[in-house]
Amino acid sequence: MNQDQVKQQLLAIEDAPLDFSVIFSGKQSKKVNGLYKPESREIIIHNRNFNDDNLMLYTAIHEYAHHLHACSRGGKLGARSHTAEFWAILHGLLQKAEAAGIYKNVFASSPELEELTELIRKQYIYQNGNLIKDLGKHLLRAQQLCQEIGGRFEDYVDRVLCLPRTAAKVAMKMYQYNLNPSIGAENMKIVAGIRNEEQRMAAESALLSGKSPDEVKVQLARKAAPQDPKEQLEKEKIRLERTIQSLQKRLEEVERELETV
Repeated sequence: MNQDQVKQQLLAIEDAPLDFSVIFSGKQSKKVNGLYKPESREIIIHNRNFNDDNLMLYTAIHEYAHHLHACSRGGKLGARSHTAEFWAILHGLLQKAEAAGIYKNVFASSPELEELTELIRKQYIYQNGNLIKDLGKHLLRAQQLCQEIGGRFEDYVDRVLCLPRTAAKVAMKMYQYNLNPSIGAENMKIVAGIRNEEQRMAAESALLSGKSPDEVKVQLARKAAPQDPKEQLEKEKIRLERTIQSLQKRLEEVERELETV
């Protein structure tokens, strides 16, 4: 596979708003397999690192994700290139490439790895999620009992269980929302933080369908409707008025204290 063929494959996966070049360095590198130069929009591939076109194509797709990320930001990249948005773009490209038969999922080529994957999913990811969800159920019961005896539940969590309050609240939400433990405890934390039920269910479904956590996070961020400028200014006005009132009150208190000194 030559440079032009790699570029054709990348464009077949997804078109790019800005043109780019694919360049084979003709070198071998111990540090990286490839890199992207946003200024010149060049994808550099150290082709002598590979003896397999499929593995080389993965590197090309990775660098192409950087290019598409730069395109979405007006042709520029920030100091931190591997953001959640980047990983979401990359994972989306890989899914499209696999569906089109352009790239073969290397993780599906090892029966031993596939067997181990199922073990990890069933005995660790699912079980861990189920345990945290079950913890949430018992914490809700503990909250009820604390109310019955007149004790503060937060104090019980802090001093008796020695748990961070945030962790306790998230576990309780996992149970209350009846989240699917198959997505794992860490992903359940993400989903439990979504207040909107429709968005929460969509996020859980996306994770169950194989979307990565970064894809789900970016999808949620994009779904947030842009706020009306007038409404945004009105809210800011209210916040500023409250701040001014609070500062004015404090100023009066300080002036009274100064009079008594």
